[in-house]
Amino acid sequence: MDIAERLASLATKVRQQKASIQTEEATKNAFVMPFISLVLGYDVFNPNEVVPEFTADVGTKKGEKIDYAIVKDGEVQILIEAKTVGAPLGINHASQLFRYFATTNARIAVLTNGEQYHFFTDLDRPNRMDDKPFLQLDLSDLDDSLVPEIQKLTKDSFDLDSVVSAAEELKYIGALKRVLALQFREPDAEWVKALTARVYEGPITQKVREQFRTLVAKAMKQFLADQVNDRLKAALGGQGYGEPTAPLTGESAARESVAEAVEEADRGIVTTFEELEGFQIIRAIACSEVPPSRIVHRDTKSYMGVLLDDNNRKPLARLHFNTGQKYVGLFDEEKNETRHAIETPEEIYNFAEHIRKSVHYYD
Repeated sequence: MDIAERLASLATKVRQQKASIQTEEATKNAFVMPFISLVLGYDVFNPNEVVPEFTADVGTKKGEKIDYAIVKDGEVQILIEAKTVGAPLGINHASQLFRYFATTNARIAVLTNGEQYHFFTDLDRPNRMDDKPFLQLDLSDLDDSLVPEIQKLTKDSFDLDSVVSAAEELKYIGALKRVLALQFREPDAEWVKALTARVYEGPITQKVREQFRTLVAKAMKQFLADQVNDRLKAALGGQGYGEPTAPLTGESAARESVAEAVEEADRGIVTTFEELEGFQIIRAIACSEVPPSRIVHRDTKSYMGVLLDDNNRKPLARLHFNTGQKYVGLFDEEKNETRHAIETPEEIYNFAEHIRKSVHYYD
C-alpha cells in the first residue's frame, strides 16, 4: 500500500469515526497515532522513534509537554501538538509548539486536530516557528499534489532539506489556491469590482455591482468549462469522445471535474459524498497499477462510473449508491458487470485485487 492509499484509508476512518470522538486523548489514539504510524511509517511504540508527552524545560516553563516528538538519526526532527477533532487550528493554539521549536533541533512542527494537519517551519526567522503553515493537509479534502511532500517526511524517505527548500513555494501556492477556490465558489466585492472595472466603462453603481456579481460567477464557471473543452479537443485529436489518443493530464482531469459538476447540476445529477468517497478508494487501489490522473469518474442519474482514461470502453467499476442497498459493480474481461452488495464505501477495499486486475484488461 503506497502513501496515497494510506492517506485515503485514514481519511475514510476519520470520516466514519469523528462524530463519536469527544476528547483530545481519543483524537490522538484514533487519528493522530495512526497518522504517525500508518502514513509516516514510524513505530509509535518505539521511544527511539516516537516520544509521547515529550518534555523539555523552556525558560521559566518547567516540565511542559508536547504531544509527540518524532526522532530520526538520534535527533528530534518533528514536533506534533494535537487538539480535539473539529477544534480550530489557529496560531493561538500553537503556543507550546512555538516554545519547543526554539529549544530543540526540530525544523518541522505540526498542529493537528486529527483531520487537518498544519505543517510549520522557520522560513521567516531561523529557529523561530513561522506564524503561518507552509502546508495544510485536510483529510476530508485530500489534495493529491501534497502527497509527494508528505512522502518526504516518512521514515523511509525522510528528506528534511528537500521539505524546507520547497516550503516557501508550497506556502504561497497553497494560500493562492485557497483564495482562488474561495473566489470561484463565491466572488467577493473586491474581486467583482476589479473584474468589472476592466470591462465596464460607466460608473459602477450599486445596481451595476449586483448585476456583475452574478455575471462574474457565471463567467468563471464558463471559463473553466471552455478550458476543459479546449484541452479535451487537443487530447482527443478530433476523434470520438470515448476514444482519447492519450491519457488526460492531472490538470485537465481536475478542470474537467469542475466543469462536469456544473453541467451535472444542470442535468439533475447529484454526486453524493459517498460516491466521491467510493471513487477515491477505487483510485487509491488502482493507482498502484497506473497514474492516478488516468482514473476518472462520470456520474449519471443511476450510478457513478469509474473509468480508465475517461473512456466508456474501459470501465473499472460502477457505484450503485442511489438506492437503499449499495452495490459496487465489477467487470470481467468481457466487460460483464457483477454487482456486490456493500454497506459502506470502505468495503470496496475487499475487492482491491479484482480492481487492480481490471486495469490490466485495458492496459
